[in-house]
Amino acid sequence: MTKIIVCMLSKKTQYSILALVRLAREYEKGPVLISSISESERIPQKFLEAILLELKKTGYVNSKKGKGGGYYLIKNPNEVNLADLHRLFEGAIALLPCASTKFYESCHHCKDEETCGIRSKIKDIRDETVRMMKAISLADIITRENDLLKTF
Repeated sequence: MTKIIVCMLSKKTQYSILALVRLAREYEKGPVLISSISESERIPQKFLEAILLELKKTGYVNSKKGKGGGYYLIKNPNEVNLADLHRLFEGAIALLPCASTKFYESCHHCKDEETCGIRSKIKDIRDETVRMMKAISLADIITRENDLLKTF
């Protein structure tokens, strides 16, 4: 029997991308209120607060308190890619721990990892996935959204 592995982004990762895209649209224009992000992106506000705190701790956003306060992106939208966000919230990109670069764990099933065909093919998938995810920045997402809006 063949086992199929399905990987999907968690709500936390999806919401972080949505929030960051919103902040990228406002890059260098000033802080955005959490309530505004929550409402426009349909993200539960309490969950968004936790995500934004994590993004602040990891150097993606900062916040300003008081009148005119909120959160703002501190990295250029061209420098924030999906691979880094995936690793931040999801961990490994590879489908198997023995094929992971940053989260490697030895395999208990391989007789020899160097000659394991499964590991080799999964590493190929990982490499292509990482390449594609690193090539997609917040700025690219905004450009794609703008292009898609023009077609309607």
